[in-house]
Amino acid sequence: MQASEKQRAAEAAAGWVRDGTTIGLGSGTTVELVVRALAERVRTGLCVRAVPASERTAALARAGGIGVVGFEEVERLDLAIDGADEVDPAFAMIKGGGAALLREKVVASAAETIVIAVDSTKTVERLGRFPLPVETVPFAWPHVARLIARLGARVVRRLAANGAPVVTDNGNVVLDCAFGAIPDPAHLERELKAIAGVAEVGLFVDLCDVLLVGVGDGVTVRRREDRPPYGPRVPR
Repeated sequence: MQASEKQRAAEAAAGWVRDGTTIGLGSGTTVELVVRALAERVRTGLCVRAVPASERTAALARAGGIGVVGFEEVERLDLAIDGADEVDPAFAMIKGGGAALLREKVVASAAETIVIAVDSTKTVERLGRFPLPVETVPFAWPHVARLIARLGARVVRRLAANGAPVVTDNGNVVLDCAFGAIPDPAHLERELKAIAGVAEVGLFVDLCDVLLVGVGDGVTVRRREDRPPYGPRVPR
């Protein structure tokens, strides 16, 4: 069921894309399904440009006939589509399982509307079941890891299946930080980003306008105004 839920959510997200728009695309398996759905629409006449958040997403988009551009050509995005590793009732998210969190946050911050597509297993009452990714410059990572551990997390450097360290498209290190339940994501994000050497934190707070959740044979749609706020809306 999980795969079909993800597929339905991805196809619903692709349906938000309008002809002639410039969109942001995140990374991960859900976004790959979105790209495939958009490629089908491109073959039938959809005109769309995309700023992808990872080199893998960019390659898939190009292969599907989607025009790929960068921020040297684009000031604002009409829409950004991404997935999430966890989403709580107030739309706060943990992202970065695909090691593209810095670029994903840049893309999200440039978008007028942000659509997040997930399957039902990704919705949680409180963030923290999924270890929190933190992207760190290589020079600083041992120091950063020690400081994060002092905040109460179990910190490990992410390794690939072959045992090699994971390196982001920016050449950075990913630390996976197991904090357990995170009662105040915005506060923890501020604490972590105050550490010198941290490039970005996989906490995405107030960066979701529309949440699409694949549930069984359908997709539920929740909008920003439907969720309890963590605080004032962050200007974008």
